[in-house]
Amino acid sequence: MGDRPDIVKDRLHARRADLTASERQLAGVLLRDYPVAGLQSVTRLAKAAGVSTPTVIRMARKLGFEGFPDLQDALREEAAAQIREPIARRAAWAAGADEGHMLNRFAAAVTANLRMTLDRVDPAEFDRVAALLADPGRKLHIAGGRITRSNADYLFNHLQIIRSDVTLLSQSANVWPQYLLDMGPETVLVIFDIRRYEADLQKLAELARARGAVVVLFTDQWGSPIAGAAEHVFNAPVEAPSSWDSTIAIMLLVEALIAEVQAARWDTAKDRIEALEQMFSATKLFRS
Repeated sequence: MGDRPDIVKDRLHARRADLTASERQLAGVLLRDYPVAGLQSVTRLAKAAGVSTPTVIRMARKLGFEGFPDLQDALREEAAAQIREPIARRAAWAAGADEGHMLNRFAAAVTANLRMTLDRVDPAEFDRVAALLADPGRKLHIAGGRITRSNADYLFNHLQIIRSDVTLLSQSANVWPQYLLDMGPETVLVIFDIRRYEADLQKLAELARARGAVVVLFTDQWGSPIAGAAEHVFNAPVEAPSSWDSTIAIMLLVEALIAEVQAARWDTAKDRIEALEQMFSATKLFRS
């Protein structure tokens, strides 16, 4: 269970250069409403994409499946994994667990997640997002869900020290429209959302995008529906031998971005850090 199951979306991205124009058009339809779009009949999918039925079958085979039904089986497994509740998740891990101490089994799963995250992240995309977060002309807003609130809070705490104009959105979705009022083309909205995806966060992303904001999404290997409104998406595996998903791989990306943003803004960040340390000293918040 340490290795993540093969994801159809990964195959689509990996083989994109080998696809014909019609197949790329079909791939775009699949990715826009993933994985649900691929669960309809081959005829309906072909019609929705404006391609022929043989094109659907041919692309499925290019992706390494025996045919379209085989591809659909893979998508159904992904859809089931996305909505699997915590108790069922633990049972699935326990059934296939290797013998050994939990610490070792958990470490093996997380190590595999980290490796797969590094394998799939695009360094150029990482650099683009880091440049957005470091841009003094951009206002940053950060939001997380029930589980990922801690990831959002961590990113906020560090970026707020490095630069100004960083806002952590309240946990109450009722007040989010008040934040949206100040969002525009100069805004970057960073959202964390993993499976059992949250409808409130999706609506926030869609409204922010409609106001011109750039949306950056951190999500799991299957991909939150927010990806449809996001300009930049980072996918990181989250499965672990537990009822709860692990966000350690997401935190790898977050901490690396914090380091890159600090390096890019060091001239001003250094002054802010020194001023903050003087305030800590004056308030005697920490022991010397």
